[in-house]
Amino acid sequence: MQDIELQQLWKSYDQKLQEQLVFNRQNASDITKMKVKSELTAMRPIKLFTVLAGILWILFLDILVINLFPVGNAYFLISAGFISLVNKIAVGIYLYQLVLISVVNINAPVMSTQKKIAGLVTSTLWVTRILMLQLPFWTTFFLSSAWIGSANPLFWIIQVSITVAFAGASIWLFINIRYENRDKRWFKFLFGSYEWTPIMKAQEMLVQIKDYEEETL
Repeated sequence: MQDIELQQLWKSYDQKLQEQLVFNRQNASDITKMKVKSELTAMRPIKLFTVLAGILWILFLDILVINLFPVGNAYFLISAGFISLVNKIAVGIYLYQLVLISVVNINAPVMSTQKKIAGLVTSTLWVTRILMLQLPFWTTFFLSSAWIGSANPLFWIIQVSITVAFAGASIWLFINIRYENRDKRWFKFLFGSYEWTPIMKAQEMLVQIKDYEEETL
């Protein structure tokens, strides 16, 4: 009789223990979901500021291009026009990211949230790659036909060297800014912590949530 009672007590204890483990995992999953949302929400102010600053910068460049177009300074018009175009694309991508952040639902399936995080990762890489393409045009916007016509060989050597160096850097960065290089020092320096780190933290926490849910099943 005592053996039967002991077995029942043991089964009851084991059942309560399992229920407690499931409860703890569920709580851990819920807390982690809130952390994911917090990490993503923290990115919104800086992205919103970037969009507003980008719009003002684009307006400034476009006004300059329109007003100086009759002057016919091709070097400035082409350089400023390309810089403006690149920044317009960047602002569009940042707006897309703001939409992604706003539609993230922490109660949605993990796979759905992971897709949105993947969209943030991909768009962050692409917006940085695209912005790098404007680098060489910052070395040519101030040139003019009259200045070039009267320039001495030393000017040409310095100007061409700087422009080629910036062009080479922009191409190298465009090619090498990839997810596979995220642990490299230059990559971390380029992206900083305010934009890239929250995405990586959210990505890691989503893996934890998925593990919690699988253990609960």
